[in-house]
Order: sequence, then structure tokens, then C-alpha cells
Amino acid sequence: MSAGKYEIHLDDKFGSSTLIDAGAEANACTVPWFNQTLTTVNDAVVRLGVFHGEFHWHKHDEQDEFFFVLEGELLLDIDHKETHTLKQHQGYTVPKSVMHRTRAPERTVVLMVEQRGVIPTGD
Repeated sequence: MSAGKYEIHLDDKFGSSTLIDAGAEANACTVPWFNQTLTTVNDAVVRLGVFHGEFHWHKHDEQDEFFFVLEGELLLDIDHKETHTLKQHQGYTVPKSVMHRTRAPERTVVLMVEQRGVIPTGD
């Protein structure tokens, strides 16, 4: 699925009982805004994001969204009021129904955990 300037893959690339090398997956990425579902755990999906630039404002009406930075720096703007700066090995959960956007001033690698069936670009 390509949503404009975003490359988003909703397929569960690895499934269960498979070794996942997130570093190799991130290194293979050549586009500025990439999102790939790596695996499904119960009712949640674990996604790898490789970001450089800005995502649009959006919200998820029924789902929380967790971001965990592996490399780089992620700016997480919340409800047009505050910005959280996530550095390597830091995470943040955005509650459902909260407007937010992510920005990456440099190439940033992120793991995200969301409920299966969430629309990454927002409701």
C-alpha cells in the first residue's frame, strides 16, 4: 500500500517462530518513509518504521499506538500542543483518539506496536 509519500506494508512479513533481524530490514530500506508489519502477537502487530521527514496529523479512534526508537530521533507532536523527543531506546504510547504526528529530522528506525487492523494513516 502506498499512501502518497508513505510506503506502508500491512502484510505480516515473518509470522511466528521466525527470527526477525530488524537491523537488516531497516538497512534494506531505501525510501524516506517506510512501514512494515514484522509479526503479529495475539491481537497486536509489531511494525518496523524507517522515517525521515514528517507524517501528517492523524488519530486512531479505537487504538493506542506505541513507538520505540531503535536508532535516530523521533519528534512526536501531540494534539497540536506539545512535542516529545524520543531518542534511542525511548518509547511513548499515544492514547486512542489523540491527534498526533511523527517527525524525524534524520533517518530514524522505530518499532511500533498497534492493535491488528489499525489503519496506520489514521481514522
